[in-house]
Amino acid sequence: MQRFQRYFFLYGSGIYTHLTQTIWRPLILMLKKKPPPRSSLLFFLFFLLLFVGAFVSTRLLGTTVTSIAGNSPQKTTLPIYPHKPPRIPKKPPRKIEIPLNCSASNLTRTCPANYYPKKFHLEDQDRSSEHPTCPDYFRWIHEDLRPWRDTGITRDTVERARRTANFRLVIVKGRAYVETYQKAFQTRDVFTLWGILQLLRRYPGKVPDLDLMFDCVDWPVIIARNYRGPNATAPPPLFRYCGDDATLDIVFPDWSFWGWSEINIKPWEGLLRDLKEGNKRKRWMDREPYAYWKGNPVVAATRMDLLKCNVSDKQDWNARVYSQDWIRESQQGYKQSDLASQCIHRYKIYIEGSAWSVSEKYILACDSVSLLVKPRYYDFFTRSLMPVHHYWPIRDDDKCKSIKFAVDWGNSHKQKAQAIGKAASDFIQEDLKMDYVYDYMFNLLNEYAKLLRYKPTVPQNAIELCSEMMACPAEGFEKKFMMESMVKGPMDMSPCTMPPPYNPLTLNSFLKRKANSIKQVEIWEKKYWENQTKHI
Repeated sequence: MQRFQRYFFLYGSGIYTHLTQTIWRPLILMLKKKPPPRSSLLFFLFFLLLFVGAFVSTRLLGTTVTSIAGNSPQKTTLPIYPHKPPRIPKKPPRKIEIPLNCSASNLTRTCPANYYPKKFHLEDQDRSSEHPTCPDYFRWIHEDLRPWRDTGITRDTVERARRTANFRLVIVKGRAYVETYQKAFQTRDVFTLWGILQLLRRYPGKVPDLDLMFDCVDWPVIIARNYRGPNATAPPPLFRYCGDDATLDIVFPDWSFWGWSEINIKPWEGLLRDLKEGNKRKRWMDREPYAYWKGNPVVAATRMDLLKCNVSDKQDWNARVYSQDWIRESQQGYKQSDLASQCIHRYKIYIEGSAWSVSEKYILACDSVSLLVKPRYYDFFTRSLMPVHHYWPIRDDDKCKSIKFAVDWGNSHKQKAQAIGKAASDFIQEDLKMDYVYDYMFNLLNEYAKLLRYKPTVPQNAIELCSEMMACPAEGFEKKFMMESMVKGPMDMSPCTMPPPYNPLTLNSFLKRKANSIKQVEIWEKKYWENQTKHI
């Protein structure tokens, strides 16, 4: 091999051929004909020596420049050009957009005929590239659907969930049909359905045929103990925004991810950017060293109890608590309710309302230490949050003293407290971005559809729903938020890959770790107050 490379270098290169043709060959021919005069021969040799010297100097110059540049000199190799031309990179695929056709919709009040691809095939998904694994909280999808893992879901089982449902959603061949049973509070049902329509725009042809019931009321109602025992029937699958440990409702992203028009809370994608910018306005160390809460206290007794923790002439519990009057706020143009401007305290309090509260994600996103008053309910992402890592747990039976201890601890351990706030906001910014909200919806609906033991059909009283039917006639904040949150067209990649389900040992270990973290905080808090009593 080495002999071949040496031969190719010496005899196969263009330089060897050029030297042979231009120098040696004329010299040989000249000597054959007649010996040249001595002066001519000296001149020729001088010219030859000059040429070789120039050639060698040029090569040495390239090596010298390389050494000056700081690179180690490398062996000079003459280029060997490949037989095939270099590949030209392909242009990135052009993004497809699905325009909103309001003129046609306003005239006919029907959806466009070719709005989405009509068929769903799993093989249509792009399997050529690696897809990121979904965040860990997606594992709870397996747990929420576990009650039907062995039995599957029949049409009768679905229809038994109608008792409290606000609407029935059926998707057939990528098109959505809705049968409404009762109007939801405010526009909860409107923006929930709008979000599902955007999912269809984002992943057209990929959402499978399905049939489900949705309840927009806060409280979960499918009581787990009613479906236990050897003769128990399968529970009715009912979708809603939250659940608790005693119920089997299937949790789904809430309407506010696409906007809450009644109180001017903008869609999540834009608001998440605003919150990130708001965090930069004041460094954590420069923020007010107190716990902040602002909201509507009249919706729950536990919130009314929180008002007692506010600062007074007699006591300072390190809390700054404010009542939010939404009627007055709407009259004044929502100037005092900008969420991105409320990240100015080191600590922020989360407390449930009549059930879970949509405010939790806004509080966690603030870089502040989130003080979570012991919650009863969970939504689709909060079950993966870890105490003392993402938030600080607060007792619900002695809020004021618990809040005071949390703030005193944080102000005495500033670096650790700041890290807790940062871990929470990083989680929200990275794992709860809108891409993952849609992917959670897709994976949940996809796994749910696999459990159906019948072919979904369009109910007789259902109407077809599409973005035109909802956005075109809308007005005010409702239309504004729909346009801001509308998915412009299909994604150029498939949804993230679902993580595997918890095995019993792993799940038990995770839950035990959470419980132990909360107990540890309670022990610290107890010692803190015992020491305070001794010094009185």
